[in-house]
Amino acid sequence: MKPAVDKALGRLRASGPAPSPAGLVPAIAVAGLSAGYGGRPVLSDLSLSVPESEVLCLIGHNGAGKSTLLKLLFGLHPPTGGTIRLRGTELVPHPSAMAAAGIAYVPEGRGVFPGLTVKENFRLALWSAGLKGGEAAARTEEVLVILPRIKEFWTKRAGQLSGGQQQMVSIGRALLSRPSILLLDEPSIGLAPKLFQDLMAPIRALQQQRGMTILLVEQNVGEAFAISDSVVVMKSGQVIERGVPADFADHARLMELF
Repeated sequence: MKPAVDKALGRLRASGPAPSPAGLVPAIAVAGLSAGYGGRPVLSDLSLSVPESEVLCLIGHNGAGKSTLLKLLFGLHPPTGGTIRLRGTELVPHPSAMAAAGIAYVPEGRGVFPGLTVKENFRLALWSAGLKGGEAAARTEEVLVILPRIKEFWTKRAGQLSGGQQQMVSIGRALLSRPSILLLDEPSIGLAPKLFQDLMAPIRALQQQRGMTILLVEQNVGEAFAISDSVVVMKSGQVIERGVPADFADHARLMELF
């Protein structure tokens, strides 16, 4: 791990436990954030805060920069400007440091290893997190209680599963680390609304039980709003509106924002 990342992570660990939901320090805060690809800007001077212990749904047109933002927050793409703070501590994100700090990321497109069985996908995630023995078994059982349908295809190769089953495996694998912050990128892709509800309902229940923070990027706004505490609308790399789900109940107005 790079020295700068080690130092930032050390400051983060020294900062103590996360504040209560009523606290003033957000789980994640970015200010003046800019990024792009090959000289083409995607995010431009973006500022955003994600409250502790809430589900924030990030919506916007294709290309608005939503997925890019999640990649920046997990350290998968470098910003060209601005700052990122994790519970008040400024740092340069790096995947290993963010994972160690309790952040899990589920990418768009599920990201399972298709040639491995579901059990092997879980074992790989546990190994990566440094979990073994009784602790690994306990974490596995914990996830299988939250998402019990995974047991039905436990020994099947992930590449043979349906889209909904793969998404369940991908999210379950992320939950093995007991994250305090979960970054979810388009979990409903390829899923019928009912399947999306069945997938997200236990995640919402777990979030409320543990006080987990979730940043959810989603195009299926109706279903996503049902499990969200707040909503942020992005357009052309910037935040243009923020509110609670009820503020966006007018479908016509919502489409104008896109």
